[in-house]
Amino acid sequence: MSSSRELILDRIRAALRDAPVAGEVPREYRPAGTGTADLDVLIDRLADYKAEVHRVSAGEVAATAARLAGVGGAVLVPPGLPLQWRPEGAFADDGLAPDRIASAGAVLTAAAVAVAETGTIVLDASPDQGRRIITLLPDVHVCVLRPDQVVASVPDAIARLDPRRPLTWISGPSATSDIELNRVEGVHGPRHLHVLILDS
Repeated sequence: MSSSRELILDRIRAALRDAPVAGEVPREYRPAGTGTADLDVLIDRLADYKAEVHRVSAGEVAATAARLAGVGGAVLVPPGLPLQWRPEGAFADDGLAPDRIASAGAVLTAAAVAVAETGTIVLDASPDQGRRIITLLPDVHVCVLRPDQVVASVPDAIARLDPRRPLTWISGPSATSDIELNRVEGVHGPRHLHVLILDS
């Protein structure tokens, strides 16, 4: 006496008996990009996304961030941001409430990596980048990038990143379009993205 389960499985086996064996599918994935990590390509892509790029020295980061925050705008920084980069009057995120974060004139962070071919900056919540929320609520995000952090492609970036960390991929200021393709900026993140590329 067979159970209903066995009866169903017998019918499936019988139906599959005459099925052809599937051939092996060739998989020739690229383990890495073929392009070069060209800083000029990254700058062009960032400009396409309406991000502003500034070439600065490490000593100019603080003054540039303060200027970009605007008149009277305090700059929010993650707790691990280098002291040299912090503008005078900057305040650190120590678990601040969302309304206090949103009141900042700008947020200043470092980056984990940048992808040249897509114009994407990646943050991984390291101490110099902070919690994801601090990069989403202020109207202006100023991100510091070293040239050696630029890679050619997304596979190259993935190889450098820790998949266990919370990753934020930023391709220009926050923007969306409605059904009539009217672009609206700042809907789900900063309306202005400034990338400070450190002179080597």
